[in-house]
Amino acid sequence: MKKDDLAPPDILYKTLFETVQRSGIFPDSKTFVDLIPTEEPATILALFRQEKDKPNFDLKQFLQQYFYKPEAKLKTYHTNLNHTIREHISALWSVLRRSEDMPQDGSSLLPLPYPYIVPGGRFREVYYWDSYFTMLGLQVDQQYDLIRSMVDNFAYLIQTFGYIPNANRTYYLSRSQPPFFSLMVKLLAEIDGESCLVKYKEALIIEHQFWTSPERSVQVGNFTLQRYWDQKNIPRQEAFAEDIELPKHHPELYRDIRAAAESGWDFSSRWQIDPSDLATTRTTDMIPVDLNCLLYHLEKVIGEAASLASEKEQANVYQKLAETRATAIQQILFDQKKGVYVDYIISNQTTSDSLTLAMLYPLFFGLTTPEIADNIAKIIQEKFLHPGGLVATLENSGQQWDAPNGWPPLQWIAVKGLLDYGYKSLSLEITIRYTQLIETVFRNTGKLMEKYNVEDLTLIAGGGEYPVQDGFGWTNGVYLKMKNLYAGL
Repeated sequence: MKKDDLAPPDILYKTLFETVQRSGIFPDSKTFVDLIPTEEPATILALFRQEKDKPNFDLKQFLQQYFYKPEAKLKTYHTNLNHTIREHISALWSVLRRSEDMPQDGSSLLPLPYPYIVPGGRFREVYYWDSYFTMLGLQVDQQYDLIRSMVDNFAYLIQTFGYIPNANRTYYLSRSQPPFFSLMVKLLAEIDGESCLVKYKEALIIEHQFWTSPERSVQVGNFTLQRYWDQKNIPRQEAFAEDIELPKHHPELYRDIRAAAESGWDFSSRWQIDPSDLATTRTTDMIPVDLNCLLYHLEKVIGEAASLASEKEQANVYQKLAETRATAIQQILFDQKKGVYVDYIISNQTTSDSLTLAMLYPLFFGLTTPEIADNIAKIIQEKFLHPGGLVATLENSGQQWDAPNGWPPLQWIAVKGLLDYGYKSLSLEITIRYTQLIETVFRNTGKLMEKYNVEDLTLIAGGGEYPVQDGFGWTNGVYLKMKNLYAGL
C-alpha cells in the first residue's frame, strides 16, 4: 500500500476539502470524504485552484464533475412486506455484504481482502466494535464463512497498521474502537474449535501492544490502566462542520472529541463535565470501565492462545496481566459508596458521578462478586429499565448515547452479564422489552434501526450529529441472538 493511498481527504484536497466542508453543500460532512474522484486528487486540486476565484465558479457543479458517490445498496432495497422480521434480516445480509475491495485511486476506503458486513445507512464501511455484535447474528444464521472472513480482515488490519482502525477509511486511521477482536476470535473458536486462538495469537498480541502504548496508559497508584485516545487534535474529517462550530473551551478538545468517537459512545454526557455542553468533553481524562474490562478479556485470550501453543512462559505473563487488571478494576473503578463500577477521572483522582451501562461490563466478563452484581441488578431494574429496554445513561442531554436511547450492544452486554450472575427474570425482561420494540418499529416502518427510544415507544430515537440510520448490522445481530437466548430459556 503506497503512502499516498493512506492520505485522508483533508491532506489530499487541502483547500478544496475545507471549502467544501465549510460550504454546507452537504448536510452531512461524511458525504464529501466518502466521494470517489474521477481524476487524480492532485489534478482536481490544481483545477480547483485555477477555477475557484472565477466569477461564474459553481462549487456544486465542480464536485459533480469530478466526484461521484459510492454505491448505496440500501437505497435501492425495498422491504418485502410479506416477510417476517426473521426473513427480513436473512435477506438483509446480502444487502449489507461487501465483497473484497478493489483499490480505487483517491478513495478514502481502505481496501479489505475478504468479504464483510457494513452497518447500513451512511455507514458503508466495516466498523470495528459494531462487527462483533453483527457476528452474533451471523452465528445464529450459520453464516460461518462471513465470520471467518471478517475476523481475517481485522487480523489483516492489525498486521498492516498495528491496530484496527475505527473503520476502514483513511480518515479513521488516527484511532481505533472498543477492542472486541478477542471476543470475535473466541466466537470463531465456538465454530472452528479452540485451535484457532493460536492462529490469531500474534494479531492479538499486536492489538494489546497498541492499547497499552504510553499515550493510552495511565498510572494510578500501583496500577496501570488504559484510556481512549486519538493521535490527532484537529476537527474530524468526517464531521468537520460540526467540530469547528464547537467553542474551544480547552486546547485538547478535538482530541477528546475524537477519543469519544473511539469509545463508540459518541457522544454522551459520560465524557462531559457539563452534560448540556459537548464542548466540555474530556474523554482522555477518563479511565473507562468498559475499555479495561475488554483489555482484561484480551489478556486472558492471549494467555489461552499461548497455552494452546505450548508457550508456557508467555501464557503466564498474560495471565498475570489479566489478574492484575482484574484487581485494578476492583480497586480503581469500583465506587464503594454507590456499589457500582464507574469511570475514573484522572485529573481529580476520583471516580465519576455518572452512572452508565458500562457498569455491566464486569458482569459480562465475570469480574465481580455476587454481592456487587446484586446491587447492580437492583440499580438497573430501578433506574435504567424502561418500557423498551435499557437507557445508556440517566442523563437526557440531547446526545445520542444518553437517555432516552437504547443501543443494541449495551442491551446484549446487560442481558448476558445479568444472566451469567443468575438474574434470569431481569435478563428475560430486558430481552422481551427490547425485541418487542424492534418488532413494533419493524411492523410500522419495515426497517431495523441503529438505536431506539426505549422510554417513549411512540417516538423514534434521536440526538447526535446525524439522523437515525437503518440497516442495521448490530441490531440484526443482537435481535437474533436475543431471540435465540429467549427461546432457549
